[in-house]
Amino acid sequence: MTVQTLERREIPVSSVLPGRTAPFRVAEIRPQVGGVLRERLFNEGEAVRAGQPLFQIDPAPFEAAQRRAEAALVRIEATERLALSTANRLRSLARSQVVSEQNLENAEATLRQAQADILSTRAALETARIDLSYTRVVSPISGRTNRSNVTPGALVTANQPTALVSVTQLDPMLVDITQPSAVLLQHRRDVASGALRRPSADRVVARLLLEDGSEYPHAGEIQFSEVIVDQGTGSVTIRAVFANPDQLLLPGMFVRARIEEGVTDRALLVPQRAVMRTPRGEPMVFVVNAEGVVESRVLRASRVIGNDWLVTEGVAPGDRVIIEGLQRVRAGTRVQPSERAPARVAS
Repeated sequence: MTVQTLERREIPVSSVLPGRTAPFRVAEIRPQVGGVLRERLFNEGEAVRAGQPLFQIDPAPFEAAQRRAEAALVRIEATERLALSTANRLRSLARSQVVSEQNLENAEATLRQAQADILSTRAALETARIDLSYTRVVSPISGRTNRSNVTPGALVTANQPTALVSVTQLDPMLVDITQPSAVLLQHRRDVASGALRRPSADRVVARLLLEDGSEYPHAGEIQFSEVIVDQGTGSVTIRAVFANPDQLLLPGMFVRARIEEGVTDRALLVPQRAVMRTPRGEPMVFVVNAEGVVESRVLRASRVIGNDWLVTEGVAPGDRVIIEGLQRVRAGTRVQPSERAPARVAS
């Protein structure tokens, strides 16, 4: 029969929770002007950068509209110069009382109208230039393209419901993690009571375990936790962000996230193999007291850390817990056990 003496140790506390990856940004590319799609300027599935042209819409109608606006501006500017000359001449004549005040007021009104027409025509010219620039459809973000929904020769319309293509930014990558609300409440209580100490109040580190069981090489950081509990699952969503330089993470992957909650110096770790169940399903262990008599203790365990249970009630530092030979143990019997040193928990 072998026992292990319990002692308090400072150990890191973490939780492993399910999650799913999500893209950092997704841009659905839609045309802002209508026309015939003349050319596709990228290869499907390739990486593109922000501002890179993706499609070319036939610019001919918009070039003509720009030339009309330029001609209209020239005409209105000529009208404004004539109105200004007329108004200046009538002002000098009005001072000599050669012309009436009414004629001067009419000339000044014509001048102001011409100046307003210039502003309006310049705005129309700027609109024509913007529409012409929109014939070259560019990517607003850097990322990887999906398959295109249109081919050259198709007729597209401004703000149409169907996107021409989607661009997905894969670096960094978001991970949405679900955590039961009861676990969240217990974590907050532990932090408030001092049972759990966080190394940083602003930064919580997370690591990923991929679908094949391997660990993702880059650590992530928790961004925020939602404040609404899902009524169907009783859980909250935690969002983390991870660097993804090799694009190993893809949107929609199922992962498990290990969140480093903090460090506790009040930990009593009981090996899982020492824990049994009472007829009511409660966890219990056998303890050898100072007189060498076996006692049963009902435990309150909060979580599993490695091969041990983190126990908060039922045992105390210095208790000798039986970890081997449990089949022959009964409460109240006197034993002479051998001692085994506790295994150290990797930080």
